[in-house]
Amino acid sequence: METVKLSRIVMKLSPQLYPFLTSSELNSEIVLQYGIEALQAQDVMEIIQFSISEHQKDALFH
Repeated sequence: METVKLSRIVMKLSPQLYPFLTSSELNSEIVLQYGIEALQAQDVMEIIQFSISEHQKDALFH
């Protein structure tokens, strides 16, 4: 298991998406079962989608 910030995942595997994410999304901590080295591009997209939806839910409750 490895915990990393979403910004590290994005910069390593999909840097072109970095400008489209908010600072709170980029600072999200993500727990990876098999570590960052095991991630593939499809995994990154799923993680980003989940992070965005979680931050949108938080915004609705504040």
